[in-house]
Amino acid sequence: MGHIDPTKEIFAQFRDNDRPGPIHMLNLVRLRKEAAYPDGRKASGAEAYAAYGRESGPVFERLGGRIVWQGKFELMLIGPQDERWDHCFIAEYPSVAAFVEMIRDPVYREAVKHRQAAVEDSRLIRHAVLPVGKNFGEIPT
Repeated sequence: MGHIDPTKEIFAQFRDNDRPGPIHMLNLVRLRKEAAYPDGRKASGAEAYAAYGRESGPVFERLGGRIVWQGKFELMLIGPQDERWDHCFIAEYPSVAAFVEMIRDPVYREAVKHRQAAVEDSRLIRHAVLPVGKNFGEIPT
């Protein structure tokens, strides 16, 4: 069984670490071949995930969210060779509060049902935004 939703405990840690400034959320998403809707409706994982994007997009944008990077998975150079990701992107939110507000929005809560049906496994990793260094390991001040 994959990782699809955060636990209540982890979400509480996320919410309680409400530092000022934007957050970047690295999303790695593996889709099911066929979506798994509780009501039995038929759709591919890609179709269900696209529905999630269409329906949640207006909430994401209204709260100041934007996609700052997107890439296409090609090869696992270091890591489990059987891992693959169908969607790889970084979403930026203006604050922790904006992300929490999105999760609690009734339109988003309805849209996320498509994500839950579509996703086989995922990683959602929160990052603080830092200046870019010139080389590996450099973090400019």
